[in-house]
Amino acid sequence: MAEDRKQISAAFDEAVNMTAGELESWLGTPASQAVGDKAGGGESTGHASGRRIIELLRKHIGDLSDDDYAHMRKVTGYVHRHLAQRPSGDVEDTPWRHSLMNWGHDPLK
Repeated sequence: MAEDRKQISAAFDEAVNMTAGELESWLGTPASQAVGDKAGGGESTGHASGRRIIELLRKHIGDLSDDDYAHMRKVTGYVHRHLAQRPSGDVEDTPWRHSLMNWGHDPLK
């Protein structure tokens, strides 16, 4: 399990290229809150994930739980799948980029 955790952590660190502070600032914007699946009518899945990512980024590696590693794996998978769907043209102000940013990845960084 220790090696698996190292791999999950390395993949998460590669996928999440925003700092906790950058992500926290981003999640407070109207653009962040306007994108994503809001199945329950409230906060989108990605926005809630972003809040969790902030917590993960601020934790010491030794304090991460199995649930934390499961979420890190989920984030990595989402970022990789979403990057493969990059639209053509300028993506700076697109829902595609904004969704990725909610998950901690800014494709323009």
